[in-house]
Amino acid sequence: MIIDDDADIITTFKAAIEDGNNGNYINKRIEVYTSNDSVVALSDFKPNFYDLLLVDINMPHMNGFELSEKILAIDINVRICFMSSAEINRKALREIYPSLTICCFMRKPMTIDYLLKQIRSELD
Repeated sequence: MIIDDDADIITTFKAAIEDGNNGNYINKRIEVYTSNDSVVALSDFKPNFYDLLLVDINMPHMNGFELSEKILAIDINVRICFMSSAEINRKALREIYPSLTICCFMRKPMTIDYLLKQIRSELD
């Protein structure tokens, strides 16, 4: 699931991931769900359904970290990759969100090749 308030990013990433399913990038067939609103994404979230969430950090209403904390309370096993165009201070972030483990972080803008390689790495 891609969660980002930028409709262009959602459209581009969704198309790239769907095309990546047909190529050598992603080893398993995946269906891509999207949301451009973090509050809606939380209400639509289904536990044990998604393999991976691509979550933008800077969104209105609820930022990506707050959303991820709430989602992980519902499904502790879902994998999350954070995305942001801003520089992130991980030490300060750990102080604000001590229970949140950040394993995957992708800096925007990114190439489609990089996006697909990161997804494959997370899904393998």
